[in-house]
Amino acid sequence: MLSNRQLLILQVIIDEFIQTAQPIGSRAISKKQEVTYSPATIRNEMADLEEMGYIEKTHSSSGRVPSEKGYRFYVDHLLLPFHLSSADKKIISNVFNEDLVEFEHVVQNSAKVLSDLTNYTSIILGPKVFETTLKQLQIIHLSSNTAVAILVTNTGHVEHRSFTIPAEIRASDLEKLINILNEKLSDVPIIQLQERLQKELASILDKYVSDVDTAIQYLKGALFEQQPANLYIGGITNIMLQPEFNDITKVHSLYSVMEKEDVIANVLRSYQDGIHVAIGQENKVHEMQECSLITATYSLAGEQVGTVALLGPKRMEYSRVISLLNLLSTQMTNTFHRWI
Repeated sequence: MLSNRQLLILQVIIDEFIQTAQPIGSRAISKKQEVTYSPATIRNEMADLEEMGYIEKTHSSSGRVPSEKGYRFYVDHLLLPFHLSSADKKIISNVFNEDLVEFEHVVQNSAKVLSDLTNYTSIILGPKVFETTLKQLQIIHLSSNTAVAILVTNTGHVEHRSFTIPAEIRASDLEKLINILNEKLSDVPIIQLQERLQKELASILDKYVSDVDTAIQYLKGALFEQQPANLYIGGITNIMLQPEFNDITKVHSLYSVMEKEDVIANVLRSYQDGIHVAIGQENKVHEMQECSLITATYSLAGEQVGTVALLGPKRMEYSRVISLLNLLSTQMTNTFHRWI
């Protein structure tokens, strides 16, 4: 168990390193206003902290830097509540005060604002289409055999999908089918649409559509197949501004994994309700183990459906980031609840 003196010295080391990215020595620590110990006493305590694994020595300096164990202890036990400035709160509130009616616009703006406020990389995972309910289907014909299907969910998410109309399906039959689906399937969870379409509506559709089996099978594939992750990333180049990522190899590997949306989406989905902080080796993806990832979930109708995250160096401003993510995730939950 750490003594009060060791706790104070560890907090000073981590706070200073977060701000400067520079190792700190005993003499510099002794000059801090809140520290009343001599450099010799501080050196002894730093030696003990290093032996216990909370700090470590770099090759280029006689000072010390936090270890991953030190960051974990800091996040779990030493973080103080951070009070966001009125300017920060206003910037986030403005995202939700704008007259935005589509889910994508809200999330894209949120990702940009979050990255701008922190200079880290923001990642927002939107609700999968299958976790939402259907509001409207629409077919827009582009030519005699091509069309765009538009699927609108209760969250305001709009999915556009281009497709070719098979020769055996008449355009008029397709329009009839869409009208019936809008009447019978509005507010049905999208994950249930295929089953409801096949079991409950086939007999009704048979009265209006000449080849109902072909039409149903085609619509199931064209409209309700597995959707890609709704992933929004802001400030992806911000990581290059951090001194820890001067190594182009590190940057390249991180960029490569960020392009794999399914991988990143699965990482974010693995964190359940609340705030989670993954530091260095705690990250499940190897390419992210030089970083810290802080996540917060948001909900629709009481169910967790998405995640807001910030990716940055291990010396992130944890307290401020957690406060920002708390505020943003709460605003997203409240906003989407009003849309339902």
